[in-house]
Amino acid sequence: MADSSEPDSRAARYPLLASPHVVLHGAVDHVMYGAFRQQLAGAPPEGPLVISLSTLGGDPEVARLMADDVRLLSEYSGREAIFLGKVAVYSAGATFMAGFPAERRFLTRGTRLLVHERQLTKTINVSGPLRACVTVIEANLREIEQSIRIEEEGFRALVAGSRVDFDEVHRRAPVGWYIEAEEALDLGLVLDVI
Repeated sequence: MADSSEPDSRAARYPLLASPHVVLHGAVDHVMYGAFRQQLAGAPPEGPLVISLSTLGGDPEVARLMADDVRLLSEYSGREAIFLGKVAVYSAGATFMAGFPAERRFLTRGTRLLVHERQLTKTINVSGPLRACVTVIEANLREIEQSIRIEEEGFRALVAGSRVDFDEVHRRAPVGWYIEAEEALDLGLVLDVI
């Protein structure tokens, strides 16, 4: 007799996860967003919607855009959206996952999450009248500050309803926090591992 805590027997509890309606893989970018919208339009119009994702990362703003589409779909249709992370849910993938409540998130066994701070590589050329130079520097500073606020909103959404507090993710993100599926389950970041 199989132990009900084993991943194989856990999977039987969630038959919908075997055939996701939307299957996303690769870089989180505008190409993925197009595939997401196309598959979303082709999904059955009723019942829970399962969206699976495997990614090494990408554009966090595209991830936020997809998560916002899921939020709007849920709020306006009352439809339940379920996240299934497979193999790797890194960086922007974790940003997308944060758009789903913890009780609607699943990972396949062996999947790893990567949560880290946003990265920026930018050269600022300052030249010209001094006041104009200050304006250029201030504009770049505002961009960085806004990006930090957006990042922190995402961290708060990721840990909402879990046993991880914001300070923990904030402390671990600068060096890249890899979280194995079973650890994510233990931390309450996902409902189950299948």
